[in-house]
Amino acid sequence: MKDLMQKIIEFRDDRGWASYHNEKDLAISISLEANELLENFQWRSSEEAVAHSRQNIKEEMADVFIYLLQLSEKMNVDLEEEALKKMEKNALKYPVIRKK
Repeated sequence: MKDLMQKIIEFRDDRGWASYHNEKDLAISISLEANELLENFQWRSSEEAVAHSRQNIKEEMADVFIYLLQLSEKMNVDLEEEALKKMEKNALKYPVIRKK
């Protein structure tokens, strides 16, 4: 993950984009890219969308991921740690209920 983050930061810095990558704008970009991902599924079943737009879906997923990583770097957030904490919290909120 560190190597990927370094490549993302280098890509950003080589283009002089760091000044545009503040927390607010990164959060906006995550939302915009997530909407571009969602657009692939509009008016289609999941199966149709994946069959017809798989490559674009993968690219939009990558865009969301890249912006999310940049936001985590900017805010000094360990996403792996936060995801594990959130899973623990969700497990308490939504316990497994076994049917008898």
